[in-house]
Amino acid sequence: MVTVMMRLTSRVQPLGCVPALCFMSLILWDVPGAWALDNGLAMTPTMGWLHWERFMCNTDCNEEPDSCVSEKLFMQMADLMDSDGWKEVGYKYLCIDDCWMAPQRDSKGRLQADPIRFPSGIRHLANYVHSKGLKLGIYADVGKKTCAGYPGSFGYYDIDAKTFADWGVDLLKFDGCYCDSVEQLADGYKHMSLALNKTGRSIVYSCEWPLYMWPFYKPNYTEIRQYCNHWRNFGDVYDSWQSVKSILDWTSSNQKTIVSAAGPGGWNDPDMLVIGNFGLSWDQQITQMALWAIMAAPLLMSNDLRHISLQAKTLLQNKDVIAINQDPLGKQGYRLRKEDNIEVWERPLSNLAWAVAMVNLQEIGGPRSYTMNIASLGRGVACNPACHITKLLPVKTKLGFYEWTSCLKTRINPTGTVLLQLERIQST
Repeated sequence: MVTVMMRLTSRVQPLGCVPALCFMSLILWDVPGAWALDNGLAMTPTMGWLHWERFMCNTDCNEEPDSCVSEKLFMQMADLMDSDGWKEVGYKYLCIDDCWMAPQRDSKGRLQADPIRFPSGIRHLANYVHSKGLKLGIYADVGKKTCAGYPGSFGYYDIDAKTFADWGVDLLKFDGCYCDSVEQLADGYKHMSLALNKTGRSIVYSCEWPLYMWPFYKPNYTEIRQYCNHWRNFGDVYDSWQSVKSILDWTSSNQKTIVSAAGPGGWNDPDMLVIGNFGLSWDQQITQMALWAIMAAPLLMSNDLRHISLQAKTLLQNKDVIAINQDPLGKQGYRLRKEDNIEVWERPLSNLAWAVAMVNLQEIGGPRSYTMNIASLGRGVACNPACHITKLLPVKTKLGFYEWTSCLKTRINPTGTVLLQLERIQST
């Protein structure tokens, strides 16, 4: 938590952004009180791969040619996303994060890729990614510099939006470092949203706007949703249980503010999936996958697909869990209750179904038994008058028929999660 907060404060820096005074077309989706960005994108949470947590800002291709931020890395990941079943289950966005740029813009003021690490340029990389049936994401910053010190977009919003569109980019992750004030930060995020729409190219807009607002005041999520397809609220995820747990704690503590903002076209983003890396136990990886599905979160992996274990790959490609994440009703789930270090989360799904996750936060001892009243789930209607319950994680098991008055007893490993799907049986 300390490192996360230090990361957050260190990134809320100078801005210097131009106010956007244009009108933006909006559309109302079937989410109470939530207006959505009208670009027709991210109608379900974005799925893909993002380099940052695993590969960070490694620019030393001489010493570490297989793990530096380079076109070689992204082409290899594109090959694997195409050949190893990733795109078939929905992971279609291959996203570049910070440290791809050259230190200066070109003579016409345009961003350019580092000529050593990306010798063929971003347009060539985009063409390659598209040839694999995938989409390319890229990174920029609303302020004067990126968080790693590369050229920022302040003063160049329209130029950069046009450059990204000309290159064939499909997603922009827009960070918030080096801004002079939160007001200018907000203006910059609005300006870039309008600039992207003006290009005529379909570009998913991933913001970090509320992340940089929270240290100063509560963000206006109605406004943020008008301009962004998804938005980060909390500090960067690390490859650790403490980091994942901190994100879940923050989300549940602020769920009254953020849950209603999410829906088709706009999503809360709790950051990358670190499944398949080094820091999480198997049970903790199950917890991250299950809770990111409950939270209707973008599923952006940050791992090395060249060396991922079969177990981690199977979890990330679990079609039942992905179906919960991608459910077209588009309602974000929430924490229902916490008692004796066990949390119960639930999410409404299409066709009157519900997803329920039970998390054992106790980090000592063995598996714990937990019993809950079926009538307490889904606001009392998930299993009224009866339902079929299937356990999806850790191992798919059909638990059978339950009536509204029934109890369900299960066992949950320490830091692990049991994920259920409840399919209501309607009375005739």
